[in-house]
Amino acid sequence: MKLENLLLRSLFAACLLVCGWIMASMLFTPGPVQLAGSGADGKIGVLMAVPGTCMLPPDGVVCPRLAS
Repeated sequence: MKLENLLLRSLFAACLLVCGWIMASMLFTPGPVQLAGSGADGKIGVLMAVPGTCMLPPDGVVCPRLAS
């Protein structure tokens, strides 16, 4: 029982620490964060983030391969 209590307390402390780091980074970030689709070269960033091939649909059917 003592081991489980220690593990739960340490997990709680680790979660609070991570949440504190996230809150501090949100509050003390010097400027706005530039997203991938903004700016002059925004199209390149968006095209790199979007895959050019067929993605797996939710029903699990595999995309057909095109003969090259």
